Amino acid sequence: MSEREKMQAGQWYCCLDPELDALRAQARRAVHAHNTCAPDTRGAMVPELRALFKSVGQDCFVEAPFHCAYGLNLQLGDRVYFNAGCVVLDTAPVRVGDDTMFGPNVQIYCARHAKNPTERAQGLEIGLPVTLGQNVWVGGGAILLPGVTIGDNATIGAGSVVTKDVAAGDTVVGNPARPVRRS
Repeated sequence: MSEREKMQAGQWYCCLDPELDALRAQARRAVHAHNTCAPDTRGAMVPELRALFKSVGQDCFVEAPFHCAYGLNLQLGDRVYFNAGCVVLDTAPVRVGDDTMFGPNVQIYCARHAKNPTERAQGLEIGLPVTLGQNVWVGGGAILLPGVTIGDNATIGAGSVVTKDVAAGDTVVGNPARPVRRS
Protein backbone atom coordinates (compact mmCIF):
# COMPACT_ATOMS: atom_id res chain seq x y z
CA MET A 1 0.00 0.00 0.00
CA SER A 2 1.42 3.40 -0.96
CA GLU A 3 1.80 6.24 1.54
CA ARG A 4 -0.97 8.12 -0.28
CA GLU A 5 -3.28 5.11 0.00
CA LYS A 6 -2.46 4.85 3.72
CA MET A 7 -3.20 8.57 4.14
CA GLN A 8 -6.52 8.25 2.34
CA ALA A 9 -7.43 5.15 4.39
CA GLY A 10 -6.87 7.00 7.68
CA GLN A 11 -3.80 4.95 8.60
CA TRP A 12 -0.37 6.05 9.80
CA TYR A 13 1.77 7.07 6.81
CA CYS A 14 5.05 8.80 6.02
CA CYS A 15 4.51 12.41 4.92
CA LEU A 16 8.05 12.50 3.45
CA ASP A 17 6.94 10.33 0.53
CA PRO A 18 7.80 11.60 -3.02
CA GLU A 19 4.22 11.14 -4.30
CA LEU A 20 2.86 13.21 -1.40
CA ASP A 21 5.61 15.81 -2.00
CA ALA A 22 4.41 16.09 -5.61
CA LEU A 23 0.78 16.52 -4.51
CA ARG A 24 1.78 19.25 -2.04
CA ALA A 25 3.78 20.98 -4.80
CA GLN A 26 0.69 20.89 -7.04
CA ALA A 27 -1.33 22.48 -4.22
CA ARG A 28 1.33 25.18 -3.69
CA ARG A 29 1.16 26.09 -7.38
CA ALA A 30 -2.64 26.42 -7.28
CA VAL A 31 -2.50 28.40 -4.04
CA HIS A 32 0.20 30.65 -5.50
CA ALA A 33 -1.92 31.31 -8.58
CA HIS A 34 -4.85 32.24 -6.34
CA ASN A 35 -2.86 34.39 -3.93
CA THR A 36 -1.00 36.35 -6.61
CA CYS A 37 -3.87 36.97 -9.02
CA ALA A 38 -5.24 40.50 -9.11
CA PRO A 39 -8.52 40.67 -7.14
CA ASP A 40 -10.48 41.93 -10.16
CA THR A 41 -9.24 38.97 -12.20
CA ARG A 42 -9.37 36.33 -9.44
CA GLY A 43 -13.05 36.59 -8.60
CA ALA A 44 -14.26 34.01 -6.09
CA MET A 45 -11.26 31.70 -6.70
CA VAL A 46 -8.91 30.99 -9.56
CA PRO A 47 -9.67 27.95 -11.76
CA GLU A 48 -6.49 26.17 -10.57
CA LEU A 49 -7.69 26.25 -6.95
CA ARG A 50 -11.23 25.20 -7.86
CA ALA A 51 -9.83 22.25 -9.86
CA LEU A 52 -7.60 21.24 -6.94
CA PHE A 53 -10.47 20.87 -4.43
CA LYS A 54 -12.38 17.60 -4.25
CA SER A 55 -15.64 19.51 -4.69
CA VAL A 56 -16.86 23.11 -4.69
CA GLY A 57 -20.51 24.08 -4.37
CA GLN A 58 -22.15 27.15 -5.86
CA ASP A 59 -21.20 30.71 -4.88
CA CYS A 60 -18.13 29.85 -2.77
CA PHE A 61 -15.55 32.55 -2.13
CA VAL A 62 -11.94 32.20 -0.97
CA GLU A 63 -10.13 35.41 -0.04
CA ALA A 64 -6.38 35.68 -0.53
CA PRO A 65 -4.08 34.76 0.99
CA PHE A 66 -5.20 31.17 1.43
CA HIS A 67 -3.23 27.98 1.98
CA CYS A 68 -4.05 24.28 1.84
CA ALA A 69 -1.76 21.26 2.07
CA TYR A 70 -3.32 19.11 -0.65
CA GLY A 71 -6.69 20.57 -1.64
CA LEU A 72 -7.85 17.20 -2.95
CA ASN A 73 -9.45 16.43 0.43
CA LEU A 74 -11.38 19.71 0.67
CA GLN A 75 -15.15 19.57 -0.01
CA LEU A 76 -17.12 22.82 0.05
CA GLY A 77 -20.90 23.05 0.10
CA ASP A 78 -22.79 26.00 -1.38
CA ARG A 79 -22.05 29.59 -0.32
CA VAL A 80 -18.95 28.79 1.76
CA TYR A 81 -16.78 31.80 2.57
CA PHE A 82 -13.11 31.79 3.66
CA ASN A 83 -11.81 35.16 4.82
CA ALA A 84 -8.16 36.18 4.33
CA GLY A 85 -5.35 34.15 5.85
CA CYS A 86 -7.14 30.82 6.29
CA VAL A 87 -5.08 27.61 6.36
CA VAL A 88 -6.44 24.09 5.74
CA LEU A 89 -4.01 21.22 6.32
CA ASP A 90 -6.17 18.63 4.62
CA THR A 91 -4.32 15.34 5.11
CA ALA A 92 -7.80 13.85 5.63
CA PRO A 93 -11.25 14.86 4.37
CA VAL A 94 -12.40 18.35 5.31
CA ARG A 95 -16.12 18.70 4.67
CA VAL A 96 -17.69 22.15 4.92
CA GLY A 97 -21.48 22.45 4.86
CA ASP A 98 -23.59 25.01 3.03
CA ASP A 99 -23.56 28.63 4.24
CA THR A 100 -20.55 28.14 6.51
CA MET A 101 -18.27 31.13 7.00
CA PHE A 102 -14.70 31.44 8.27
CA GLY A 103 -13.29 34.64 9.76
CA PRO A 104 -9.72 35.70 8.98
CA ASN A 105 -6.79 33.46 9.91
CA VAL A 106 -8.83 30.36 10.77
CA GLN A 107 -6.75 27.19 10.76
CA ILE A 108 -8.02 23.66 10.17
CA TYR A 109 -5.61 20.86 11.02
CA CYS A 110 -6.18 17.21 10.07
CA ALA A 111 -2.66 15.89 10.67
CA ARG A 112 -1.73 14.33 13.99
CA HIS A 113 1.97 13.61 14.24
CA ALA A 114 3.56 10.70 16.06
CA LYS A 115 4.30 11.42 19.73
CA ASN A 116 7.40 9.25 19.70
CA PRO A 117 10.31 11.54 18.64
CA THR A 118 11.96 8.84 16.51
CA GLU A 119 8.75 8.12 14.61
CA ARG A 120 8.05 11.84 14.25
CA ALA A 121 11.53 12.37 12.76
CA GLN A 122 10.66 9.66 10.21
CA GLY A 123 7.64 11.73 9.12
CA LEU A 124 4.94 9.49 10.55
CA GLU A 125 1.51 11.08 10.86
CA ILE A 126 -2.15 10.20 10.62
CA GLY A 127 -4.93 12.32 9.15
CA LEU A 128 -8.21 12.68 11.00
CA PRO A 129 -11.20 14.25 9.19
CA VAL A 130 -12.70 17.60 10.14
CA THR A 131 -16.39 18.13 9.40
CA LEU A 132 -18.42 21.32 9.64
CA GLY A 133 -22.18 21.28 9.28
CA GLN A 134 -24.39 23.87 7.63
CA ASN A 135 -24.56 27.52 8.64
CA VAL A 136 -21.51 27.37 10.93
CA TRP A 137 -19.64 30.56 11.85
CA VAL A 138 -15.95 30.18 12.75
CA GLY A 139 -14.53 33.38 14.25
CA GLY A 140 -11.17 34.83 13.29
CA GLY A 141 -8.05 33.09 14.51
CA ALA A 142 -9.88 29.94 15.61
CA ILE A 143 -8.10 26.60 15.31
CA LEU A 144 -9.94 23.34 14.57
CA LEU A 145 -7.89 20.30 15.60
CA PRO A 146 -7.81 16.85 13.93
CA GLY A 147 -10.95 14.75 14.10
CA VAL A 148 -13.48 17.36 15.25
CA THR A 149 -17.03 17.64 13.99
CA ILE A 150 -18.91 20.93 14.23
CA GLY A 151 -22.71 20.62 14.16
CA ASP A 152 -25.15 22.70 12.11
CA ASN A 153 -25.71 26.31 13.23
CA ALA A 154 -22.77 26.25 15.68
CA THR A 155 -20.63 29.29 16.41
CA ILE A 156 -16.91 29.10 17.19
CA GLY A 157 -15.67 32.20 19.00
CA ALA A 158 -12.68 34.12 17.70
CA GLY A 159 -9.37 32.69 18.89
CA SER A 160 -10.93 29.45 20.15
CA VAL A 161 -9.08 26.14 19.94
CA VAL A 162 -11.57 23.37 19.18
CA THR A 163 -10.30 20.07 20.58
CA LYS A 164 -13.64 18.21 20.79
CA ASP A 165 -16.84 17.94 18.77
CA VAL A 166 -19.26 20.87 18.95
CA ALA A 167 -22.98 20.10 19.11
CA ALA A 168 -25.44 21.63 16.67
CA GLY A 169 -26.49 25.11 17.77
CA ASP A 170 -23.76 25.45 20.41
CA THR A 171 -21.53 28.48 20.80
CA VAL A 172 -18.03 27.64 22.04
CA VAL A 173 -15.19 29.91 23.11
CA GLY A 174 -11.75 29.65 24.67
CA ASN A 175 -8.76 27.35 24.76
CA PRO A 176 -9.85 24.64 24.87
CA ALA A 177 -13.22 25.70 23.45
CA ARG A 178 -16.14 25.19 25.80
CA PRO A 179 -19.88 25.76 25.26
CA VAL A 180 -21.29 29.06 26.52
CA ARG A 181 -24.90 28.86 25.29
CA ARG A 182 -27.21 27.08 22.87
CA SER A 183 -28.84 29.03 20.04
